[in-house]
Amino acid sequence: RGEEAYALWQEYQPDGVIAMDDNAQQDFVIPFLRDKVRTPVIFGGVNEEPETYGYPASNVSGILDRFHIGESIDMAQQLVPEIETVGFVMKESPTARYLKIQIDRESSDYPAKVVAVKMPKTKKEALEMTGTLKGQCDLLYVAVMTGLKDENGNPMSEREAVRMVADAFGKATITNLEGNVKNGTLCAVVKTGQEQGSVAAEMLLKAMNGTPFSELPIVRNRHGKRVLNATVMKKLGIRPDPMVLRGAKLVKTEQ
Repeated sequence: RGEEAYALWQEYQPDGVIAMDDNAQQDFVIPFLRDKVRTPVIFGGVNEEPETYGYPASNVSGILDRFHIGESIDMAQQLVPEIETVGFVMKESPTARYLKIQIDRESSDYPAKVVAVKMPKTKKEALEMTGTLKGQCDLLYVAVMTGLKDENGNPMSEREAVRMVADAFGKATITNLEGNVKNGTLCAVVKTGQEQGSVAAEMLLKAMNGTPFSELPIVRNRHGKRVLNATVMKKLGIRPDPMVLRGAKLVKTEQ
């Protein structure tokens, strides 16, 4: 696919390129464009550290894609002030490994102490790990659960797996996506694809208009959307300060 993308680049000879996601860096930008052409390239949606790809480069900069984990913990603490510790349950996968790297890098700045990061592969493992964490922490981050194998070896959907773990934990839970708040977690500060696209576009316009790459440093996403599940809040008996609800999108658990 990288060769196909390069063939299109050769055919159209664009004045600039936006390359989204880690695969686009590995398969297209690095082998064909980075430090090899003068065309400005702006990346977006990148989970790895930029150094992994040799960024920044003479013609490459962009915006990193990070989950708002610390912000989600802070939101949960506004709803449940007693929260002091947090655990993580994510199905073992490349995305979960990226998240683990982010957690290891940022955890000292989180407003709650990280107890453990668990990466189950099966429903049984997920329930056992959740049971252990229930006795160790006040808050659980549950996400990236698609494909968890049930007792018959069949892959579970994200909705099934997230709801199962959230119910088993029985206390406050946070997540990474609005859909997972609707799946039965308490709340989240979720990232938006719009920020990735708009920032990448603004950076590319500057580069195409002659701004040197030394003046286009790599940035990361900063803005998030606060989402709160009213069904879960009622179930847990949470009566929030009205100020906590300000600006938050209220959703219900979807059946």
